[in-house]
Amino acid sequence: MKVLLSWLREFAPFDDDVDRLSGELSDLGLAVESVERRGEGLGGIVVARVLELRPHPKADRIQLVDVDAGDGEALQICCGAFNMAVGDLVPLATIGTTMPGGMEIAARTMRGERSNGMLCSAAELGLGDGEAGIMVLDGGVVPGADLREAIGIAPDVLWDLEVNPNRPDAMSVAGVARDLAARLGLPFAIPTPTVAEGGSEVADAASIEIVDADLCGRMLTRVLRDVSLGPTPPAMADRLRALGMRPISPIVDLSNYVMLELGQPNHTYDLARVPDGHLRVRWARDGERLVTLDGVERSLIAADGVIADRDDAAIGLAGVMGGASTEIGEGTTDVLLEMAWWDPMSIARTSRRLGLRSEASMRFERGADHEILALAADRFCQLAQERSAAVAVAPGVVDVVGELPLRPAIRLRTARVARYLGNEMAPDAITALLEPIGFATTPVEDDLEVTIPSFRYDSASETDVIEEVARTYGYGRLPRSVPHPQVSGGLSPHQQGRRLARELLLGLGCTEILPLPFLAPGELAAAGVPADAVVLANPLDANESVLRTALRPGVLKVLAYNASHRRAGLSVFEVGTVFLCDGANPPLPDEPERLAVALGGRDAHDVVRLWRALGAALGVDVSVTNEAHDGLHPGRSGAALVAGAPVGVVGEIDPAVAETFGVDERVAFLEVDLAPLLAARSPRTYAAVSRFPSSDIDLAFVIADDVASDQLQTAIGDAAGDLLVDISLFDVYRGSGVPDGSRSLAFALRLQAHDRTLTDDEVGAVRTRVIDAATATGATLR
Repeated sequence: MKVLLSWLREFAPFDDDVDRLSGELSDLGLAVESVERRGEGLGGIVVARVLELRPHPKADRIQLVDVDAGDGEALQICCGAFNMAVGDLVPLATIGTTMPGGMEIAARTMRGERSNGMLCSAAELGLGDGEAGIMVLDGGVVPGADLREAIGIAPDVLWDLEVNPNRPDAMSVAGVARDLAARLGLPFAIPTPTVAEGGSEVADAASIEIVDADLCGRMLTRVLRDVSLGPTPPAMADRLRALGMRPISPIVDLSNYVMLELGQPNHTYDLARVPDGHLRVRWARDGERLVTLDGVERSLIAADGVIADRDDAAIGLAGVMGGASTEIGEGTTDVLLEMAWWDPMSIARTSRRLGLRSEASMRFERGADHEILALAADRFCQLAQERSAAVAVAPGVVDVVGELPLRPAIRLRTARVARYLGNEMAPDAITALLEPIGFATTPVEDDLEVTIPSFRYDSASETDVIEEVARTYGYGRLPRSVPHPQVSGGLSPHQQGRRLARELLLGLGCTEILPLPFLAPGELAAAGVPADAVVLANPLDANESVLRTALRPGVLKVLAYNASHRRAGLSVFEVGTVFLCDGANPPLPDEPERLAVALGGRDAHDVVRLWRALGAALGVDVSVTNEAHDGLHPGRSGAALVAGAPVGVVGEIDPAVAETFGVDERVAFLEVDLAPLLAARSPRTYAAVSRFPSSDIDLAFVIADDVASDQLQTAIGDAAGDLLVDISLFDVYRGSGVPDGSRSLAFALRLQAHDRTLTDDEVGAVRTRVIDAATATGATLR
């Protein structure tokens, strides 16, 4: 959208500080894309009349033009444009003139012919795009006249503004002036047009019928008679050109002028071509044909809106383009002026489907102002009567209302304004920001009830109103802060621990498996786990009708399946839910989450080491105690402990159980409840690595089979004290030299201090304490 400073001043008293005005426009959301100072640098450019046109004897793309620059003498100009005719009035830059672009005009010889000046296009004068070649002036001016005086050009400022689709009000000069005046605290007003009415009533010549009220919310017409307007005044034509519209004809120019000024598109009909002046608004019929003003016959569909005549023949495409059958022509004397408010979505659909995006459709699809129709119609009539005193305007208007959008008042909570903008604002301060831009407010307790103006179709919610408060207040004035977004999701401590356990087991070479929780009734007992299971009423497979009470059967079935495919020695783990019958709350089972690990071809010591590694990774105090369990090897099984409390079983699968499931290798096995394991996690602690050398001690003890190796290892560790940095069981021996019912356990101890190198005496003292502690558990040094 382009606006002129002189035009803005017709609504508010703006000053000449162009830089300040540009900054305020951009801050209001109407980003200034360019600023152009017009009417400057046009000294020395005069009006000239074309006397003769003839070809250049040595150049096909240049013609020789003789012009009268006001002295009656023919002055030859070489010109590359061919859009002129003898008698036309054109701008002539005389010799010595400096053009707005900085070029200096001098006498030149072009292919042997002398050129005494330059004929100018609108673009070269900074008055338009110049696509039509040399600027041809309207009649009424005389050769030799200064161009600025002849066409009413005064120094002015033209802004090219970026107007977003959510600002329909800014698609007019008045709308831009309203915003800018509110920001600067200046009085704003749209002048009330004065219209001299006379003759017969408008109802005698025109009528409106809205058949489909959902298409048209309101339509208004006025009738103008004896419309014989002269050429469009130079000042009006210049404003149209500045805002990107080419002057076409007196009536069309008036229509475009009112649209640019007030934002209300309108359409004019030759009244003689509209039977009885009757306009009928309806949806089109599929396949209906209409020849539009551009001379194209278009096929319509039921989603298009049309304006039809008394005989129901379409004479216009609603809100997009008029029909050729009622076009204003040179013989037009009476004009039917129509203003309407159209449903924005219907206009947008039709415009896009037909590829017809006009200035009118662009405004209608954004949401025009249905309350300004009467004022805009009066403005059109006023401008017509200013052009010709003979124009008679029929008294009254025909005004018919269809379905207009509901605009209920909105409750604006000051607390929400403060939360959104980060700035406390009193109701009076908010009112002072909203009312100058047309938003009416009424105090309601500590809040405001806001009525949105009809020209702001885009605003419909409390958030929209808060945006207007921020915009008029100034985004740059709001306090700045770094937003702290609420992070949704994330892992709970239990989920984090479970993920860490999975990663550790994968790192130790185990493969995660996901067996189904459905088992055959006999498989639970065969695995040595509780067989009191939940029975499914409608199982997927009749042979698998119970829910597992432990993970052991499913893990063994996986090992058996792989063994049948000659894949032995697998290390696998599963994290899954088991279903335990709870007599206190039938029929709902308890569903704890468990972790099971099976190491094919490995022994109990391997799985105990894995259990210790898992505890170290999770920061949990884990241990093992000897204990027989059904389904596990009677001499190689125990309880897995967390902080001294049992949480599961550890050891080797009973060979008979393994054989039942078809597994013919040793299987080290661990199954624990995850909840108590992960609940015992403690923050990971770190210690500096000692720079001093370590000392290693290897000790072997003979101890009874019924004493857990963990018990002996714990006693050794406690006796070694703070100097112990690592202890590991590296050998288990049964055989010659070891009594029956006992075994030899060999431990490697690493001692190290953080502040010194250990002496032989210190190492010897630790060795003595360790042996004494082991002896207290019933062990003997081997």
